[in-house]
Amino acid sequence: MTFEPRPKQREVLRYTAGKMGVSAVPGSGKTYTLSALAARLVTSGDLADDQEVLVVTLVNSAVDNFARRVGAFVQERGLLPYLGYRVRTLHGLAHDIVRERPALVGLADDFQIIDERAAEQIMQDAAQAWLRAHPYAADDFLSPDLNESKRDWVRRSQWPFLVGEVARAVIRQAKDLQLTPAELRQRLDQRPLSSRREAKRLLQPSDLSSASLSVAEHVSCPSIEPLMDMGWAIYADYQRALAYRGAVDFDDLVRLALEALQLDQEYRERLRYRWPFILEDEAQDSSRLQEEILRTLSGPGGNWVRVGDPNQAIYETFTTADPSHLRRFLREPGVVERELPNSGRSTHSIMDLANYLIDWTRQEHPVEEVRGALSLPHIEPTPPGDPQPNPVDRPDQVHLVARKFTPAGELQAVVDSLARWLPEHREETVAVLAPRNRRGDEVVDALKARGLACVEFLRSTSSTREAAGALANVIDYLADPGSPARLARVYRVWRRKDRDDEEAEARTGRIARMLRRLNREGWHVEDFLWPRAGTASLADWLDGLRLDDDFRYVYESLFEFRTLVRRWQEAALLPIDQLVLTLAQDLFKEPADLAVAHKLAVLLRRAGDSHPDWRLPELTDELAVIARNERRFLGLGDEDSGFDPEEHKGKVVVATVHKAKGLEWDRVYLMSVNNYNFPSAQPHDRFIAEKWFIRDNLNLEAEAVRQLEALQLAQGVPLFEEGHATREARVGYAAERLRLLYVGITRARRELIVTWNSGKRGNQQPATPFTALRTFWEERSSREMEEI
Repeated sequence: MTFEPRPKQREVLRYTAGKMGVSAVPGSGKTYTLSALAARLVTSGDLADDQEVLVVTLVNSAVDNFARRVGAFVQERGLLPYLGYRVRTLHGLAHDIVRERPALVGLADDFQIIDERAAEQIMQDAAQAWLRAHPYAADDFLSPDLNESKRDWVRRSQWPFLVGEVARAVIRQAKDLQLTPAELRQRLDQRPLSSRREAKRLLQPSDLSSASLSVAEHVSCPSIEPLMDMGWAIYADYQRALAYRGAVDFDDLVRLALEALQLDQEYRERLRYRWPFILEDEAQDSSRLQEEILRTLSGPGGNWVRVGDPNQAIYETFTTADPSHLRRFLREPGVVERELPNSGRSTHSIMDLANYLIDWTRQEHPVEEVRGALSLPHIEPTPPGDPQPNPVDRPDQVHLVARKFTPAGELQAVVDSLARWLPEHREETVAVLAPRNRRGDEVVDALKARGLACVEFLRSTSSTREAAGALANVIDYLADPGSPARLARVYRVWRRKDRDDEEAEARTGRIARMLRRLNREGWHVEDFLWPRAGTASLADWLDGLRLDDDFRYVYESLFEFRTLVRRWQEAALLPIDQLVLTLAQDLFKEPADLAVAHKLAVLLRRAGDSHPDWRLPELTDELAVIARNERRFLGLGDEDSGFDPEEHKGKVVVATVHKAKGLEWDRVYLMSVNNYNFPSAQPHDRFIAEKWFIRDNLNLEAEAVRQLEALQLAQGVPLFEEGHATREARVGYAAERLRLLYVGITRARRELIVTWNSGKRGNQQPATPFTALRTFWEERSSREMEEI
């Protein structure tokens, strides 16, 4: 691969040791730069055979991207790829740490990791139990303007959802603060007496159901505000449910990884030796725990490079990430600060628009507390002679549409525009970026209604776990081909589509039981697969089972299955990646499943290259890890599929702005930029987290999290003032949405169209930053016309 570093990239590549922070603008080539740096460190000769460069990145698709690029750079230098470095997400790294020493943090060797869906269901069950025990708990928070009929409706249809949101926020934050339910309970019990009475009033024994006896045990104990006590109760039940399953969730995994490093100095030093260099990508999205884990691993005088862009920190609403961690790191004594300001992605006009957003935010935003949302450096064009020059500037292809659309009118305008544009631009890429999934779904429906080809990049629909599990079961059998139980399991895998048909599933189950009993029926697996002369045939064996009307179906099914298994046994001698692809051709028909199989083949080939002594049993274990939700740690998460816009030229990609981060298109439509989707913390703005039925416009999630933080800091002294957290959350959310707008603008290479709508009630206004950008653009265009 050809990589000619720019002057600023060369400054980063001169790194040899110590701590370095790199601010990288959108499109600056930070992935290439960090990959080249990793390869240089790997091939420098400074690493021992049992040492690796550790690369930590944000999402699973980036894991695959980094591994591929580092491998290519390493090969260019004449060494074998996939050796001397490890690429992980934070969760992948945490898994590596905990899996090596699970007993250190109180886990069994066979501990399980539940995915987000299972965790959400457990949390909802705990929330429902609490709601049944406290049917009128909402009354302390409901607006006094609601009549009894409306209150009853809110209790039934709105309050349960909000309780789940608050509980989720409390659980997430408690784990980031490393507070177990028992430790949180202890902090609650140390609060002043005035709060005890309030909590006890909400926890009257007459309200308690058997599902929440654990809460009743603490009725007599002192407690804090009702909101916090609710969060603790659901958290405690949630963790008990995980413990019952012998499982942890993803947040537990990160918390326990740090705990393991803190508990065992010898283990910590061993890992520091193993990973003498740590390179962190997307550092603006690090959480407190992520920073602590990497700081602990690097040690006081260690080698730690952090690359990120605080202006692209857009995950605070969903996670405990905070760009302030990276900003503080950049100011630490001894940290060498570098910049990657040059970007060849966009035209000068689009870069000017993004840069103006930075300047306006820092100097003119109407809410002073929000002015720190965006920071320097500006995006600069590539220098003369750069191999990736900026596209030819076309100011007339930047449109900030002033027209007031209704939501339906905005959809119609965007679809009409695409219908005109697509026929003449079949070799270009285009995306419609929506602020939320629901709006994205509406765009997809409108495009399909017009017969325009589109690609949904919204919620994930991939079947990674099932595909990995199917392959794992077949390879597990091939590692022990004489096992009737494993053969029966493979038959079920082959016939897994029968699960959708009750009658077909019953037949599949019956045949699988027959295969499982092969040895008991006087036959053996080898007799079934490879019958020798003089032994009973398949038909003879089935005759003896008296199948009656099912004989023909069972015979044909087993005959076809036997043919497949024979082919698979012969393929078992192939290299692991070729074996996986051979199996996939027989097991899968859907393109998505075949794509997953290809990624699994690559992954297993790497694992085999890294562990030459591994045979099928060890490689099967790797597939089993992926099938047990740990797939997320190996670059195969359902959320991240390595999406490449270049594969969808001439089709409209529909995505949220969050999902579009890290991607780019020739033409971008940025929709619904009003003061609801992009508020500025001004009095006329509305905030999605502030529910209309809650008194005083309180953001209960923010209030609960602030109470939790006050518990951590106060040590018995009350630091909490109701409403203050809601005001802070408005500022924080407005800052994040400014960064989201910046990300949306910088997805465009050549053409950008930004629109807004008045909302479903018709009372929304254009977002304040949108108005500022439009004014800037109109004034700039007027000046250029005067000059002409």
